[in-house]
Amino acid sequence: MHCLLGALPHHAMRRLAQRYGPVMLLRLGHVRAVVVSSPEAPREVMKTHDAIFANRGRNITFAPYQSRHWKEVRRLCATELLGPKRVLSFRPIREEEAASLVRGIAASPALVNVSERIKVLMTDLLMRCAIGDRCPMRDEYIADMDKALELMAGFNLNDLFPGSWLARTLGAGSLRAARELHDRIHRITQAIIDYHESKGAAATTGDGEGSSRREDILDLLLRFQKDGGLGITLTTQVLSGVMFDVFAAGSETTGTTTIWAMSELVRSPRVMERAQSEVRQLLHGKTRVPEADIQGRLPYLQMVIKETLRLHPPAPLILPRLCGESTKVLGFDVPEGTTVFVNVWALGRDKMLWADADEFKPERFEDDATDFSGTDFRFLPGGAGRRMCPGLTFGVANIEITVASLLYHFDWKLPGGASPYELDMSESYGITARRKTDLLLEATPYVPHGLKS
Repeated sequence: MHCLLGALPHHAMRRLAQRYGPVMLLRLGHVRAVVVSSPEAPREVMKTHDAIFANRGRNITFAPYQSRHWKEVRRLCATELLGPKRVLSFRPIREEEAASLVRGIAASPALVNVSERIKVLMTDLLMRCAIGDRCPMRDEYIADMDKALELMAGFNLNDLFPGSWLARTLGAGSLRAARELHDRIHRITQAIIDYHESKGAAATTGDGEGSSRREDILDLLLRFQKDGGLGITLTTQVLSGVMFDVFAAGSETTGTTTIWAMSELVRSPRVMERAQSEVRQLLHGKTRVPEADIQGRLPYLQMVIKETLRLHPPAPLILPRLCGESTKVLGFDVPEGTTVFVNVWALGRDKMLWADADEFKPERFEDDATDFSGTDFRFLPGGAGRRMCPGLTFGVANIEITVASLLYHFDWKLPGGASPYELDMSESYGITARRKTDLLLEATPYVPHGLKS
């Protein structure tokens, strides 16, 4: 444990792996933890022995893989809640929220807290996709979600010394706070459901077309709750867990990635110029950024997003997996019950795998077919296998239109004429690796050539 003190866990674990190898055993209190940090090791964990390492703890994100409950909800998320058709149906919301972001910045463009603006955008976007609008409980719910994410990050005494007197005595306060927070989120979720149903949520067709309003994620869940057919009962507790996952995975990870993308672009004027030129040439003269116009037509921006995810994966240590039975990884024995961490951040910065690994070079993906599918174990921003993030397509769509809108409508620079290389790129650690400080930039509105007087 002392080897991890005073450093971000994914940084400290990479340094230890460089010394002790790509499959490394750590003893964290009473917890036996294996850290893997080479492509061959996560391939065994998330492909060869995927079923053995598919377990976690509890709730939806941490539910045991073998449980029918988890399998059904996972299938529901992948095929219905966040499938390609559903992602497409949310296009108008993405466009409206991106346009709202642009209007807000244009109203006071001098010094912009880009971090805060993007966080609000992603939260409102997710809120609208999930429940149709921002709802009266929005601020209270988001505040509690932020607290829950903080509690989920890192280790607490019960993680390190499960069931021990030390954990029960010294960790009682944090456990009580976690239970109270869980109960409060559950009550707010129930209030949101009641509010949602009071507005006549049932009056939708299910495809977002030809109906009185677009079907949102809660509509879908309530429809499945009413009609059945899942093989499990969608209780309010289950709904609360699914909604928590949608917000935690959706707003936190996409917001963090978008902020890092803008940080790297400002720090790399050459890359900024090329990405901005691509967007402006494509949308020449338009007053907004229609998603239909940019989809599949901004290859360099896609490279920028990939390169951002390589250097700044939203979850640098993929949420820990639990070994379900004794097995081997690269010839090493891994006993049943061992916690396994995949250091995605270390994979993305491995100098043996990537040329100029610490530099921001989107061009590296120009002739590279590497994508987000989880088949290239050098590049795992959404994980791989049974536990792969089901919302990756949804998240990338949100990132692309946001960054494209910011690049099209504004020119960006650091305040006070500071050099781009002076931008602080320090990380803080939570459930995601956020910027340690807010990204503050000066924005100059860009007037498309066709609109100039």
